[in-house]
Amino acid sequence: MSRRPLALALVLALLPVAAQADDLLQSYTNARNSDPQYAAAESSRAIAAERPVQARAVLLPQVNGSVGYDLANRGDTDGDGQSDGTSRSASWGLSAQQSIFDYGNYTALRAAKALDRAGGFDLDAAGHSLITRTSAVYFNVLVQLETLSAAEAAESALKKQFDFASKRLEVGLAPITDVHEARAQYDGARANTILARNAVQDAYQALVEITGTPVANLKGLPDDFKPALPEARDVDGWVATALSENPSLKAQAADLEAAEHNVATARSGHYPTLGLRASYGKAIPGLYDNPSFFGNNDANTSVGLTLSIPIFSGFATQSGVRSSLAQRDIARDQLEQQKRALERSTRNAYQALVAGISEVEARRLALVSAQSAYDASQVGLEVGTRTVLDVLNNQRTLFSAQQAYAQSKYNFLQSRLLLEQAAGTLQASDLEDVNRLLTTDESIARAIGTP
Repeated sequence: MSRRPLALALVLALLPVAAQADDLLQSYTNARNSDPQYAAAESSRAIAAERPVQARAVLLPQVNGSVGYDLANRGDTDGDGQSDGTSRSASWGLSAQQSIFDYGNYTALRAAKALDRAGGFDLDAAGHSLITRTSAVYFNVLVQLETLSAAEAAESALKKQFDFASKRLEVGLAPITDVHEARAQYDGARANTILARNAVQDAYQALVEITGTPVANLKGLPDDFKPALPEARDVDGWVATALSENPSLKAQAADLEAAEHNVATARSGHYPTLGLRASYGKAIPGLYDNPSFFGNNDANTSVGLTLSIPIFSGFATQSGVRSSLAQRDIARDQLEQQKRALERSTRNAYQALVAGISEVEARRLALVSAQSAYDASQVGLEVGTRTVLDVLNNQRTLFSAQQAYAQSKYNFLQSRLLLEQAAGTLQASDLEDVNRLLTTDESIARAIGTP
Protein backbone atom coordinates (compact mmCIF):
# COMPACT_ATOMS: atom_id res chain seq x y z
CA MET A 1 0.00 0.00 0.00
CA SER A 2 1.33 3.43 -0.91
CA ARG A 3 1.83 6.04 1.80
CA ARG A 4 -0.70 8.84 1.96
CA PRO A 5 0.44 12.34 1.15
CA LEU A 6 0.81 14.67 4.10
CA ALA A 7 -1.83 17.01 2.71
CA LEU A 8 -4.37 14.18 2.57
CA ALA A 9 -3.59 13.19 6.15
CA LEU A 10 -4.20 16.78 7.26
CA VAL A 11 -7.55 16.87 5.46
CA LEU A 12 -8.67 13.72 7.20
CA ALA A 13 -7.50 15.03 10.56
CA LEU A 14 -9.64 18.15 10.13
CA LEU A 15 -12.82 16.19 9.47
CA PRO A 16 -15.31 15.89 12.37
CA VAL A 17 -14.76 12.83 14.49
CA ALA A 18 -18.32 11.64 13.88
CA ALA A 19 -17.73 11.82 10.14
CA GLN A 20 -14.87 9.32 10.02
CA ALA A 21 -16.94 6.23 9.18
CA ASP A 22 -20.32 5.49 7.71
CA ASP A 23 -22.40 2.58 6.47
CA LEU A 24 -25.48 2.39 4.27
CA LEU A 25 -27.95 2.59 7.14
CA GLN A 26 -26.22 5.60 8.67
CA SER A 27 -26.12 7.30 5.28
CA TYR A 28 -29.86 6.78 4.96
CA THR A 29 -30.42 8.20 8.44
CA ASN A 30 -28.41 11.28 7.51
CA ALA A 31 -30.34 11.66 4.27
CA ARG A 32 -33.66 11.31 6.08
CA ASN A 33 -32.70 14.22 8.30
CA SER A 34 -31.17 16.54 5.72
CA ASP A 35 -32.24 15.69 2.16
CA PRO A 36 -33.98 18.78 0.71
CA GLN A 37 -36.05 16.71 -1.72
CA TYR A 38 -37.57 14.65 1.08
CA ALA A 39 -38.06 17.76 3.21
CA ALA A 40 -40.01 19.32 0.32
CA ALA A 41 -42.16 16.18 0.15
CA GLU A 42 -42.96 16.54 3.84
CA SER A 43 -44.00 20.15 3.29
CA SER A 44 -46.20 19.08 0.37
CA ARG A 45 -47.82 16.53 2.67
CA ALA A 46 -48.56 19.27 5.19
CA ILE A 47 -50.20 21.34 2.45
CA ALA A 48 -52.40 18.41 1.41
CA ALA A 49 -53.44 17.86 5.03
CA GLU A 50 -54.87 21.40 5.17
CA ARG A 51 -57.12 20.97 2.13
CA PRO A 52 -59.96 19.20 4.01
CA VAL A 53 -59.80 21.84 6.75
CA GLN A 54 -60.21 24.61 4.20
CA ALA A 55 -62.98 22.81 2.34
CA ARG A 56 -64.85 22.11 5.58
CA ALA A 57 -64.66 25.76 6.62
CA VAL A 58 -67.38 26.84 4.15
CA LEU A 59 -69.78 24.35 5.75
CA LEU A 60 -69.39 25.99 9.17
CA PRO A 61 -70.98 29.27 10.34
CA GLN A 62 -69.37 32.46 9.06
CA VAL A 63 -69.52 35.26 11.66
CA ASN A 64 -68.40 38.85 11.00
CA GLY A 65 -68.46 42.06 12.98
CA SER A 66 -68.45 45.61 11.65
CA VAL A 67 -68.03 49.12 13.03
CA GLY A 68 -68.53 52.30 11.01
CA TYR A 69 -67.89 55.98 11.67
CA ASP A 70 -68.82 58.63 9.08
CA LEU A 71 -68.22 62.39 8.80
CA ALA A 72 -70.36 64.48 6.41
CA ASN A 73 -70.73 68.22 5.73
CA ARG A 74 -74.27 69.38 6.60
CA GLY A 75 -74.23 72.17 3.98
CA ASP A 76 -76.23 75.46 4.26
CA THR A 77 -79.61 74.36 5.61
CA ASP A 78 -80.74 77.71 7.16
CA GLY A 79 -80.03 79.97 4.19
CA ASP A 80 -77.37 82.15 5.81
CA GLY A 81 -74.73 81.26 3.24
CA GLN A 82 -72.54 79.36 5.72
CA SER A 83 -72.05 75.66 6.38
CA ASP A 84 -73.98 74.37 9.36
CA GLY A 85 -71.04 72.17 10.46
CA THR A 86 -70.26 68.47 10.25
CA SER A 87 -72.69 65.63 10.73
CA ARG A 88 -71.38 62.59 12.52
CA SER A 89 -72.92 59.15 12.32
CA ALA A 90 -71.89 55.66 13.31
CA SER A 91 -73.02 52.07 13.00
CA TRP A 92 -72.10 48.69 14.40
CA GLY A 93 -73.35 45.20 13.89
CA LEU A 94 -72.79 41.45 13.83
CA SER A 95 -73.74 39.16 10.97
CA ALA A 96 -73.73 35.41 10.56
CA GLN A 97 -74.31 33.09 7.62
CA GLN A 98 -74.77 29.35 7.65
CA SER A 99 -74.95 27.21 4.55
CA ILE A 100 -77.86 24.78 4.79
CA PHE A 101 -77.61 23.21 1.38
CA ASP A 102 -74.89 23.68 -1.23
CA TYR A 103 -74.08 20.47 -3.02
CA GLY A 104 -70.83 21.85 -4.39
CA ASN A 105 -69.45 22.40 -0.90
CA TYR A 106 -69.93 18.74 0.01
CA THR A 107 -68.35 17.44 -3.19
CA ALA A 108 -65.45 19.86 -2.78
CA LEU A 109 -64.88 18.44 0.71
CA ARG A 110 -64.83 14.90 -0.67
CA ALA A 111 -62.30 15.97 -3.30
CA ALA A 112 -60.14 17.61 -0.63
CA LYS A 113 -60.17 14.42 1.45
CA ALA A 114 -59.10 12.41 -1.60
CA LEU A 115 -56.23 14.83 -2.23
CA ASP A 116 -55.27 14.52 1.43
CA ARG A 117 -54.98 10.75 1.02
CA ALA A 118 -52.99 11.27 -2.18
CA GLY A 119 -50.60 13.50 -0.25
CA GLY A 120 -50.01 10.74 2.27
CA PHE A 121 -49.27 8.23 -0.48
CA ASP A 122 -46.94 10.71 -2.18
CA LEU A 123 -44.98 11.08 1.04
CA ASP A 124 -44.70 7.29 1.33
CA ALA A 125 -43.42 7.17 -2.25
CA ALA A 126 -40.91 9.92 -1.46
CA GLY A 127 -39.68 7.87 1.50
CA HIS A 128 -39.19 4.83 -0.72
CA SER A 129 -37.43 6.96 -3.31
CA LEU A 130 -35.12 8.34 -0.62
CA ILE A 131 -33.98 4.82 0.23
CA THR A 132 -33.17 3.91 -3.37
CA ARG A 133 -31.62 7.30 -4.13
CA THR A 134 -29.36 7.00 -1.10
CA SER A 135 -28.38 3.43 -1.92
CA ALA A 136 -27.69 4.34 -5.55
CA VAL A 137 -25.21 7.10 -4.71
CA TYR A 138 -23.70 5.02 -1.88
CA PHE A 139 -23.12 2.01 -4.15
CA ASN A 140 -21.76 4.26 -6.87
CA VAL A 141 -19.04 5.50 -4.52
CA LEU A 142 -18.08 1.89 -3.77
CA VAL A 143 -18.02 0.99 -7.47
CA GLN A 144 -15.85 3.98 -8.27
CA LEU A 145 -13.52 3.13 -5.40
CA GLU A 146 -13.02 -0.40 -6.74
CA THR A 147 -12.54 1.00 -10.23
CA LEU A 148 -9.90 3.36 -8.90
CA SER A 149 -8.11 0.52 -7.12
CA ALA A 150 -8.14 -1.51 -10.34
CA ALA A 151 -6.89 1.47 -12.33
CA GLU A 152 -4.03 2.07 -9.89
CA ALA A 153 -3.09 -1.61 -9.98
CA ALA A 154 -3.15 -1.55 -13.78
CA GLU A 155 -1.00 1.57 -13.84
CA SER A 156 1.54 -0.04 -11.52
CA ALA A 157 1.60 -3.26 -13.56
CA LEU A 158 1.97 -1.44 -16.85
CA LYS A 159 4.75 0.66 -15.42
CA LYS A 160 6.59 -2.56 -14.64
CA GLN A 161 5.96 -3.80 -18.18
CA PHE A 162 7.32 -0.58 -19.61
CA ASP A 163 10.45 -0.82 -17.46
CA PHE A 164 10.84 -4.49 -18.37
CA ALA A 165 10.53 -3.78 -22.10
CA SER A 166 13.03 -0.93 -21.82
CA LYS A 167 15.60 -3.18 -20.14
CA ARG A 168 15.10 -5.93 -22.75
CA LEU A 169 15.60 -3.33 -25.47
CA GLU A 170 18.89 -2.26 -23.90
CA VAL A 171 20.27 -5.81 -24.06
CA GLY A 172 18.84 -6.48 -27.51
CA LEU A 173 16.15 -8.98 -26.44
CA ALA A 174 13.12 -6.91 -27.48
CA PRO A 175 12.27 -4.67 -30.45
CA ILE A 176 11.62 -0.95 -30.09
CA THR A 177 7.96 -1.58 -30.96
CA ASP A 178 7.49 -3.41 -27.64
CA VAL A 179 8.76 -0.36 -25.78
CA HIS A 180 6.48 1.97 -27.69
CA GLU A 181 3.51 -0.31 -27.10
CA ALA A 182 4.27 -0.62 -23.40
CA ARG A 183 4.74 3.16 -23.09
CA ALA A 184 1.43 3.83 -24.84
CA GLN A 185 -0.40 1.40 -22.56
CA TYR A 186 1.26 2.88 -19.48
CA ASP A 187 0.37 6.44 -20.43
CA GLY A 188 -3.19 5.35 -21.10
CA ALA A 189 -3.32 3.69 -17.66
CA ARG A 190 -2.14 6.91 -16.02
CA ALA A 191 -4.93 8.80 -17.74
CA ASN A 192 -7.43 6.16 -16.62
CA THR A 193 -6.28 6.56 -13.03
CA ILE A 194 -6.83 10.31 -13.17
CA LEU A 195 -10.32 9.84 -14.61
CA ALA A 196 -11.13 7.16 -12.04
CA ARG A 197 -10.04 9.44 -9.18
CA ASN A 198 -12.22 12.24 -10.54
CA ALA A 199 -15.14 9.81 -10.75
CA VAL A 200 -14.63 8.89 -7.10
CA GLN A 201 -14.64 12.53 -6.08
CA ASP A 202 -17.82 13.24 -8.03
CA ALA A 203 -19.56 10.15 -6.62
CA TYR A 204 -18.52 11.17 -3.12
CA GLN A 205 -19.92 14.67 -3.59
CA ALA A 206 -23.20 13.15 -4.77
CA LEU A 207 -23.34 11.19 -1.51
CA VAL A 208 -22.63 14.31 0.55
CA GLU A 209 -25.28 16.18 -1.44
CA ILE A 210 -28.01 13.82 -0.32
CA THR A 211 -26.76 13.08 3.21
CA GLY A 212 -25.32 16.47 4.09
CA THR A 213 -22.56 14.70 6.06
CA PRO A 214 -18.91 14.17 5.00
CA VAL A 215 -17.35 10.77 5.70
CA ALA A 216 -13.92 9.22 5.32
CA ASN A 217 -14.79 5.51 5.11
CA LEU A 218 -17.69 3.40 3.88
CA LYS A 219 -18.69 -0.22 4.27
CA GLY A 220 -18.49 -2.42 1.18
CA LEU A 221 -19.12 -5.98 0.09
CA PRO A 222 -16.59 -8.69 0.95
CA ASP A 223 -14.84 -10.74 -1.72
CA ASP A 224 -16.90 -13.84 -0.87
CA PHE A 225 -20.26 -12.15 -1.46
CA LYS A 226 -22.91 -14.60 -2.66
CA PRO A 227 -26.13 -13.02 -4.04
CA ALA A 228 -29.52 -14.56 -3.28
CA LEU A 229 -33.17 -13.72 -3.93
CA PRO A 230 -34.93 -11.99 -0.99
CA GLU A 231 -37.84 -14.45 -0.91
CA ALA A 232 -39.54 -17.17 -2.92
CA ARG A 233 -42.10 -15.23 -4.99
CA ASP A 234 -42.61 -15.40 -8.74
CA VAL A 235 -42.79 -12.37 -10.98
CA ASP A 236 -46.60 -12.43 -11.17
CA GLY A 237 -46.74 -12.29 -7.38
CA TRP A 238 -44.49 -9.24 -7.34
CA VAL A 239 -46.62 -7.55 -9.99
CA ALA A 240 -49.83 -8.26 -8.07
CA THR A 241 -48.29 -6.81 -4.92
CA ALA A 242 -47.13 -3.73 -6.81
CA LEU A 243 -50.56 -3.06 -8.29
CA SER A 244 -52.14 -3.23 -4.84
CA GLU A 245 -49.47 -1.66 -2.62
CA ASN A 246 -47.42 0.81 -4.66
CA PRO A 247 -47.94 4.24 -3.02
CA SER A 248 -47.47 6.22 -6.23
CA LEU A 249 -50.21 4.20 -7.89
CA LYS A 250 -52.45 4.72 -4.85
CA ALA A 251 -51.80 8.45 -5.02
CA GLN A 252 -52.78 8.51 -8.69
CA ALA A 253 -55.99 6.60 -7.87
CA ALA A 254 -56.79 9.16 -5.17
CA ASP A 255 -56.18 11.97 -7.67
CA LEU A 256 -58.69 10.31 -9.99
CA GLU A 257 -61.22 10.14 -7.16
CA ALA A 258 -60.70 13.84 -6.48
CA ALA A 259 -61.22 14.58 -10.18
CA GLU A 260 -64.52 12.68 -10.10
CA HIS A 261 -65.70 14.81 -7.18
CA ASN A 262 -64.57 17.96 -9.00
CA VAL A 263 -66.90 17.03 -11.86
CA ALA A 264 -69.79 16.85 -9.37
CA THR A 265 -68.70 20.20 -7.94
CA ALA A 266 -68.80 21.78 -11.38
CA ARG A 267 -72.26 20.35 -12.06
CA SER A 268 -73.52 21.76 -8.77
CA GLY A 269 -73.49 25.17 -10.45
CA HIS A 270 -76.90 24.18 -11.87
CA TYR A 271 -78.34 23.39 -8.41
CA PRO A 272 -80.05 25.82 -6.01
CA THR A 273 -78.43 26.72 -2.70
CA LEU A 274 -80.08 27.48 0.62
CA GLY A 275 -78.51 29.51 3.40
CA LEU A 276 -79.42 31.02 6.76
CA ARG A 277 -78.48 34.60 7.52
CA ALA A 278 -78.79 36.65 10.71
CA SER A 279 -77.69 40.15 11.68
CA TYR A 280 -77.75 42.30 14.81
CA GLY A 281 -76.72 45.96 15.02
CA LYS A 282 -77.79 49.57 14.79
CA ALA A 283 -77.15 52.84 13.01
CA ILE A 284 -76.69 56.07 14.97
CA PRO A 285 -77.35 59.06 12.69
CA GLY A 286 -77.04 61.77 15.39
CA LEU A 287 -73.77 60.93 17.02
CA TYR A 288 -72.91 64.65 17.36
CA ASP A 289 -75.98 65.30 19.50
CA ASN A 290 -75.98 61.85 21.10
CA PRO A 291 -72.44 61.04 22.20
CA SER A 292 -73.40 57.59 23.40
CA PHE A 293 -72.04 55.21 20.77
CA PHE A 294 -74.78 52.70 21.51
CA GLY A 295 -77.48 55.38 21.34
CA ASN A 296 -80.90 55.29 22.86
CA ASN A 297 -82.77 53.62 20.01
CA ASP A 298 -83.05 49.86 19.92
CA ALA A 299 -80.76 47.70 17.79
CA ASN A 300 -82.08 46.00 14.70
CA THR A 301 -82.25 42.21 14.50
CA SER A 302 -82.96 40.21 11.36
CA VAL A 303 -83.03 36.50 10.61
CA GLY A 304 -83.89 34.94 7.29
CA LEU A 305 -83.36 32.28 4.68
CA THR A 306 -81.85 32.85 1.27
CA LEU A 307 -82.67 30.53 -1.60
CA SER A 308 -80.49 31.10 -4.62
CA ILE A 309 -81.60 29.55 -7.92
CA PRO A 310 -79.15 29.78 -10.84
CA ILE A 311 -80.88 30.72 -14.09
CA PHE A 312 -78.20 31.80 -16.55
CA SER A 313 -74.47 32.30 -16.03
CA GLY A 314 -73.29 32.92 -19.57
CA PHE A 315 -72.58 29.20 -20.12
CA ALA A 316 -69.81 29.35 -17.50
CA THR A 317 -71.21 26.36 -15.62
CA GLN A 318 -71.39 24.19 -18.74
CA SER A 319 -67.83 25.15 -19.60
CA GLY A 320 -66.66 24.31 -16.10
CA VAL A 321 -68.30 20.89 -16.35
CA ARG A 322 -66.59 20.15 -19.66
CA SER A 323 -63.24 21.26 -18.23
CA SER A 324 -63.68 19.06 -15.15
CA LEU A 325 -64.58 16.09 -17.32
CA ALA A 326 -61.42 16.59 -19.34
CA GLN A 327 -59.36 16.78 -16.14
CA ARG A 328 -60.98 13.56 -14.95
CA ASP A 329 -60.13 11.85 -18.23
CA ILE A 330 -56.53 13.01 -17.89
CA ALA A 331 -56.33 11.57 -14.38
CA ARG A 332 -57.85 8.29 -15.58
CA ASP A 333 -55.39 8.00 -18.46
CA GLN A 334 -52.48 8.84 -16.17
CA LEU A 335 -53.59 6.12 -13.77
CA GLU A 336 -53.73 3.57 -16.58
CA GLN A 337 -50.33 4.66 -17.86
CA GLN A 338 -48.85 4.37 -14.39
CA LYS A 339 -50.29 0.87 -13.98
CA ARG A 340 -48.69 -0.27 -17.21
CA ALA A 341 -45.38 1.39 -16.43
CA LEU A 342 -45.41 -0.08 -12.93
CA GLU A 343 -46.02 -3.59 -14.23
CA ARG A 344 -43.18 -3.22 -16.71
CA SER A 345 -40.76 -1.78 -14.17
CA THR A 346 -41.65 -4.48 -11.63
CA ARG A 347 -41.06 -7.26 -14.14
CA ASN A 348 -37.82 -5.62 -15.23
CA ALA A 349 -36.60 -5.27 -11.64
CA TYR A 350 -37.42 -8.92 -10.96
CA GLN A 351 -35.65 -10.11 -14.10
CA ALA A 352 -32.65 -7.91 -13.27
CA LEU A 353 -32.51 -9.44 -9.80
CA VAL A 354 -32.74 -13.00 -11.08
CA ALA A 355 -30.22 -12.35 -13.84
CA GLY A 356 -28.00 -10.54 -11.37
CA ILE A 357 -27.33 -13.75 -9.45
CA SER A 358 -25.95 -15.44 -12.55
CA GLU A 359 -24.18 -12.28 -13.68
CA VAL A 360 -22.31 -11.80 -10.41
CA GLU A 361 -21.07 -15.41 -10.49
CA ALA A 362 -20.15 -15.15 -14.17
CA ARG A 363 -18.29 -11.88 -13.58
CA ARG A 364 -16.44 -13.44 -10.65
CA LEU A 365 -15.33 -16.40 -12.73
CA ALA A 366 -14.35 -14.04 -15.56
CA LEU A 367 -12.22 -12.10 -13.10
CA VAL A 368 -10.54 -15.29 -11.88
CA SER A 369 -9.83 -16.33 -15.47
CA ALA A 370 -8.52 -12.89 -16.41
CA GLN A 371 -6.21 -12.91 -13.39
CA SER A 372 -4.95 -16.38 -14.29
CA ALA A 373 -4.40 -15.37 -17.90
CA TYR A 374 -2.47 -12.30 -16.84
CA ASP A 375 -0.31 -14.24 -14.40
CA ALA A 376 0.39 -16.91 -17.04
CA SER A 377 1.33 -14.32 -19.66
CA GLN A 378 3.63 -12.65 -17.14
CA VAL A 379 5.43 -15.93 -16.53
CA GLY A 380 5.51 -16.63 -20.26
CA LEU A 381 7.11 -13.27 -20.91
CA GLU A 382 9.87 -14.02 -18.42
CA VAL A 383 10.67 -17.40 -20.06
CA GLY A 384 10.32 -16.04 -23.59
CA THR A 385 7.11 -17.81 -24.70
CA ARG A 386 4.90 -14.68 -24.59
CA THR A 387 5.38 -11.15 -25.81
CA VAL A 388 4.93 -7.83 -24.07
CA LEU A 389 1.87 -7.23 -26.23
CA ASP A 390 0.27 -10.40 -24.87
CA VAL A 391 0.82 -9.22 -21.32
CA LEU A 392 -0.62 -5.77 -22.10
CA ASN A 393 -3.73 -7.24 -23.67
CA ASN A 394 -4.28 -9.50 -20.69
CA GLN A 395 -3.83 -6.54 -18.37
CA ARG A 396 -6.58 -4.64 -20.17
CA THR A 397 -8.83 -7.68 -19.94
CA LEU A 398 -8.13 -7.96 -16.22
CA PHE A 399 -8.94 -4.29 -15.63
CA SER A 400 -12.26 -4.59 -17.50
CA ALA A 401 -13.14 -7.74 -15.55
CA GLN A 402 -12.49 -5.99 -12.24
CA GLN A 403 -14.72 -3.09 -13.25
CA ALA A 404 -17.54 -5.34 -14.45
CA TYR A 405 -17.44 -7.51 -11.31
CA ALA A 406 -17.66 -4.50 -8.99
CA GLN A 407 -20.54 -3.04 -10.99
CA SER A 408 -22.48 -6.32 -11.06
CA LYS A 409 -22.28 -6.80 -7.27
CA TYR A 410 -23.75 -3.45 -6.40
CA ASN A 411 -26.22 -3.51 -9.28
CA PHE A 412 -27.64 -6.67 -7.74
CA LEU A 413 -28.15 -4.98 -4.37
CA GLN A 414 -29.74 -1.94 -6.03
CA SER A 415 -32.07 -4.16 -8.08
CA ARG A 416 -33.17 -5.84 -4.88
CA LEU A 417 -34.18 -2.49 -3.37
CA LEU A 418 -35.79 -1.31 -6.62
CA LEU A 419 -37.95 -4.42 -6.73
CA GLU A 420 -39.20 -3.77 -3.21
CA GLN A 421 -39.82 -0.13 -4.14
CA ALA A 422 -41.89 -1.11 -7.18
CA ALA A 423 -43.90 -3.53 -5.07
CA GLY A 424 -44.57 -0.80 -2.52
CA THR A 425 -43.10 -2.89 0.30
CA LEU A 426 -39.74 -1.16 0.70
CA GLN A 427 -38.96 -0.45 4.35
CA ALA A 428 -35.95 0.57 6.41
CA SER A 429 -35.69 -3.10 7.46
CA ASP A 430 -34.88 -4.00 3.83
CA LEU A 431 -32.05 -1.50 3.96
CA GLU A 432 -30.85 -3.10 7.20
CA ASP A 433 -30.75 -6.50 5.49
CA VAL A 434 -28.58 -5.08 2.72
CA ASN A 435 -26.45 -3.18 5.20
CA ARG A 436 -25.59 -6.40 7.04
CA LEU A 437 -23.93 -7.66 3.86
CA LEU A 438 -21.51 -4.71 3.85
CA THR A 439 -18.68 -5.77 6.13
CA THR A 440 -15.44 -4.45 4.64
CA ASP A 441 -13.98 -0.98 5.20
CA GLU A 442 -13.54 1.11 2.05
CA SER A 443 -11.55 4.32 2.35
CA ILE A 444 -12.66 7.32 0.35
CA ALA A 445 -9.60 9.34 1.30
CA ARG A 446 -8.70 9.60 -2.38
CA ALA A 447 -12.02 11.32 -3.00
CA ILE A 448 -11.30 14.15 -0.61
CA GLY A 449 -7.54 14.35 -1.07
CA THR A 450 -5.45 15.56 -3.92
CA PRO A 451 -4.37 13.21 -6.71
